[in-house]
Amino acid sequence: MSISLSSLILLPIWINMAQIQQGGPDEKEKTTALKDLLSRIDLDELMKKDEPPLDFPDTLEGFEYAFNEKGQLRHIKTGEPFVFNYREDLHRWNQKRYEALGEIITKYVYELLEKDCNLKKISIPVDATESEPKSFIFMSEDALTNPQKLMVLIHGSGVVRAGQWARRLIINEDLDSGTQIPFIKRAVAEGYGVIVLNPNENYIEVEKPKIHVQSSSDSSDEPAEKRERKDKVSKETKKRRDFYEKYRNPQREKEMMQLYIRENGSPEEHAIYVWDHFIAQAAAENVFFVAHSYGGLAFVELMIQREADVKNKVTAVALTDSVHNVWHQEAGKTIREWMRENCCNWVSSSEPLDTSVESMLPDCPRVSAGDQVKKEKGRLQSEV
Repeated sequence: MSISLSSLILLPIWINMAQIQQGGPDEKEKTTALKDLLSRIDLDELMKKDEPPLDFPDTLEGFEYAFNEKGQLRHIKTGEPFVFNYREDLHRWNQKRYEALGEIITKYVYELLEKDCNLKKISIPVDATESEPKSFIFMSEDALTNPQKLMVLIHGSGVVRAGQWARRLIINEDLDSGTQIPFIKRAVAEGYGVIVLNPNENYIEVEKPKIHVQSSSDSSDEPAEKRERKDKVSKETKKRRDFYEKYRNPQREKEMMQLYIRENGSPEEHAIYVWDHFIAQAAAENVFFVAHSYGGLAFVELMIQREADVKNKVTAVALTDSVHNVWHQEAGKTIREWMRENCCNWVSSSEPLDTSVESMLPDCPRVSAGDQVKKEKGRLQSEV
């Protein structure tokens, strides 16, 4: 196992400090000298030699990748699948690279929803001002006017966004495995209106403003000696904090803050908001839900909050590896009874397709997704 440059440089110093700290009071002077040496090491520069800049392309072409005719992500020169460990022993850099590619994939899927699936991007909140944070969902042209049937899709938790089941699948398998596009195209072909929720788009990130804290010595009436003692402790604490921060975050990434989207600050809030402003207004006589993982929990919360309305409009719910829990969510008896009649949870299992799977929860039936489909469901695990 290889050791990073910074570790090789700092390791002897850390060892010496550990040995010195085991000694008596006469070793304090050596300890102080070593601490002073560590405080003067420019870890910014040291770590930058270890880690390339966190500066990545903002297009698939920039990454030298493209989706082929089978929907597989391949390197445009070698034809090879995506490689996570692009730089050995630089896990943080590789992870940041993967995340940057993931953001491009998300935008790419949004484009497919509009161009290939003919869905419209609808901004929410519907009455948002120009300056406030916004999110969006996708709908087919006839989502609210189709008189017969409407399909609503909800993905799980994590980094996935509207139109995705799992980012990892999109990158490592193909678009059909990792996106909702096959579901959407089949629904449209069979005459359904479609609404695609975006429950993880709960906030926008902006750079955190720098706050200048006034020194306590400027405004305190404490004795000068006590102020000096406190200031000294404060400076030492700041020095230690800066030291570890340099090691943890050598390239000084920007500090960000989250501005939550009104009435859409969580997947549960989002599901209720979309129900109130869109699904409840739809003309469809029959509404169907497909909800994966945490999406199932969001649906149960929707039922708890809008029980009568949901029962009146929703015909059936297909759950896949749903993580809902009617006890923890305090779903009432009438909800549990409705779920037994109108919901089914297909779970990963080695049993044949549709074989009943025992459940500790008194709600909807759990059945096996089957060997073949199990592989698909196992790959649908949303990333955290």
